[in-house]
Amino acid sequence: MRSQCAVYVDAGYLLAASATRITGTSLLGSIEVDHEQLVEALIAHATEHSGLPLLRVHWYDAARHKVPDPRQEKIGLLPHVKLRLGRIGFDGEQKGVDLRIGLDLVAHARKAAVDAIYLVSGDDDLTEAVEEAQAHGVRVTVLAVPNRDDKPHGVSRHLQSAADGLDLISSAVIDRTITPRSARAKPAEQVPAARPPVPSPAVFATRAPAAVTATARPVPPSTRAQNGGRSDVRLVCSSSTDADTMVAPGLWADEEITEKIDQVVDKVLRAWWDGDDVGRGSELAASRPSIPKEVDRALLLDLSDALGIEDLADSVRFRLRARFWERVDAGGPDGPG
Repeated sequence: MRSQCAVYVDAGYLLAASATRITGTSLLGSIEVDHEQLVEALIAHATEHSGLPLLRVHWYDAARHKVPDPRQEKIGLLPHVKLRLGRIGFDGEQKGVDLRIGLDLVAHARKAAVDAIYLVSGDDDLTEAVEEAQAHGVRVTVLAVPNRDDKPHGVSRHLQSAADGLDLISSAVIDRTITPRSARAKPAEQVPAARPPVPSPAVFATRAPAAVTATARPVPPSTRAQNGGRSDVRLVCSSSTDADTMVAPGLWADEEITEKIDQVVDKVLRAWWDGDDVGRGSELAASRPSIPKEVDRALLLDLSDALGIEDLADSVRFRLRARFWERVDAGGPDGPG
């Protein structure tokens, strides 16, 4: 059988990490993507670095009832691309995508379909699948999105350690194929309309829930820069009726968490408002007190990334969402603090 390479793309990771590089937030609605050029660049990277012809690009994403939306249909029609869909659950989160990637990695390795795999993901849950594929003689390289410092964005240390190598997608490729939505959506001379007021509920609690204490647990591998790569730092999460605290040696004090929350909220709000003020205000008014799923997901992911913590305490999530509505009521990211 002829030797071949293949690319396995976790679309959620690729686009969220790229959005963070381009706009400062993982909000997918903040970017426009030239999928054709992006896929061509991924193919070029894999074939040039492996010296092997391409079998195909496997593109993994999630869809309601596994029915592709128009954007996904276009991706599936691109040359050499196989669209593989998980589903979106009732909570708005994707389901089954990581499992599909892992099963395909192992199945294709067992069948000797490929000799070199380029995995565009950073997910720790794929570590065991990578190791199983390697046991069948396949070379697995993680292909990561570069952050603004041209370092790998959001790659688990376990996954990086298990892989045969770590490559970066060219920063020039990301910057050329993924752009802020407003850069393409709005003419240069257009002046944004004034943001409409968003109705406030009669009562909206801003105090944290009553005392909830989580036992100390190891900080996951995604805690990178903040603890200097140490794996022995333990994180203690606690809350009280007055304030929540998150304390760890050399990690985050409560005032630092508050500052990070403000930074994340303002970045997400600015990116989400941009280009469609009237529609955004109407959507917020209709969804309140719930935050639109796309926005809520970006808030949680961005704060987790900013703090280097995979699983935010419930009390911290509460503070983050409460602060979001406070900033909305103040007129958005450019309103008074």
